[in-house]
Amino acid sequence: MSPPEATPLEALSPAELRGLVGELIAEVDRLRAENRALRDEVARLKGLPPRPPPARPSGMEQATGGGTGTGKGGRRSRRRRGAKRDRDAVTAEVVVKAAPPPGSRFKGYQDILVRELRLSAEVVRPRRERWLAPSGETVLAPLPAGIVGGFGPGLRRFLLVAHAQGRVTTERLAALLGGIGVEISKRQVVRLLTSRLDDLVAEDREVLRAGLATARWVTVDDTAARHARRGGVTTQIGDDRFTAFRTGSSKSREAFLSTLRAGHGEYVVDEAALGYMRSRALAGTVIELLAAHPAKAFAGEAAWQAHLAALGIDRLAVAPDPVRIATEGALWGALRRQGLLAGTVIVSDDAGQFRVGEHALCWVHAERLVHELVPTTPEQRRAVEVTRALI
Repeated sequence: MSPPEATPLEALSPAELRGLVGELIAEVDRLRAENRALRDEVARLKGLPPRPPPARPSGMEQATGGGTGTGKGGRRSRRRRGAKRDRDAVTAEVVVKAAPPPGSRFKGYQDILVRELRLSAEVVRPRRERWLAPSGETVLAPLPAGIVGGFGPGLRRFLLVAHAQGRVTTERLAALLGGIGVEISKRQVVRLLTSRLDDLVAEDREVLRAGLATARWVTVDDTAARHARRGGVTTQIGDDRFTAFRTGSSKSREAFLSTLRAGHGEYVVDEAALGYMRSRALAGTVIELLAAHPAKAFAGEAAWQAHLAALGIDRLAVAPDPVRIATEGALWGALRRQGLLAGTVIVSDDAGQFRVGEHALCWVHAERLVHELVPTTPEQRRAVEVTRALI
C-alpha cells in the first residue's frame, strides 16, 4: 500500500521506498499504454496509417546481461547463419592449395560459399557457312536466334529488364554498358528497347497462355493509363507464379474476355458459348439462330461481325444488346476451346467486367471498405474490429 500523504519520504524504510517506486512505474506504464491507444484511435478516425511497433532492444543491452548464449569472458557468442538456400546452387568448385610442412597428414576440406557476379563484354564472331548449290544458288547458314543488329539476346534481355523493372534511363544504360566494355550508343539502346521485339512479345504471350491454362486462381484488376497520348486502361492478370499486363482503350467485359484469349483471335459458338449467352439473358430467338447455323468458328473480328450481320442480329433493337452478349459468348467459347480458365477462379474487386466464369471477391478490397467506416460508439468499434479480424 502507498504510505499516507503526510508521511515524509525521509521517514520511509527502504522496503517502503522500493514498493512506492514500483507502484509509480506501473502507473506510468499504464498511462503510456492508454496514451498510445488514444493516439492510435485518433489516427484511425483520421484515416492515418497505424503507428509502427515499438523498437526492440539493441544487441548491446542484451550482451551486457550475461544470460544465456554468452561465451568465455562474458562475450556473447554469435552463431553464423549458413546460406542454406544456396547449397544446391553451387556453379563451380575451386580447390585452394595449402603449404603444409613435411610429415603433415591430409584431413579433408573446409568449405565456404562465395557469391560473385561477373559482368564482362564478349564479342562473338559467328562464321556462317556459305555453300554453292548445283543450281547456282548460294546457301547461307542462318544466324543464331535472338541476334538483332549485331547484339545478342542476353544483352537485349538485360536492357529490357533494367529499363522496364529497374527504371534505368537510356543514357545511363549506354554509360553502364560502355563502362563494362560494350561499344553501344544511346540511339542503339533505344532501338533495342523499342523495335524488333516479336520474339519477346511471343514469349510474353506464351507465359500468359500457360498461366491461364494451369492456374487454380487469378487476380485481376485494372487502372487508367495513358498510352500514345490517349487515355487507356491497363489490366493486370496473374497468380503467385506469373503476372501479365495488357493496355487497351476499353474496360468492358468484351475487352477483358479478348485479353483472356492470350493472343488467339477466333470466335467460337459452342455449348460453352451458348450457355454463357443464356446466363446473360440473351433472347432465345437469337440463341436459336446462332445454334442452328452450321458455321461455329470464325477466324477474327471481321468474320464474326459479318456473320452477325448475315443473321440480322445487328439490326435487332432489344435489350440486352444481342451483338454485345453474343460477342461475349463467342469469346468465352474460344477461351474454353483453347483450354484456358479450366476451373480457374477469377478474383476481383467485383467490377462488372470481371464477373465471368468462376468468380470470387478480393478480401483486400473488402477490407478497404470496412476500413473506411467511422464508428462512433464502443459497440460499433468492436463490430468493425471483429469484422476486420474475420477478413
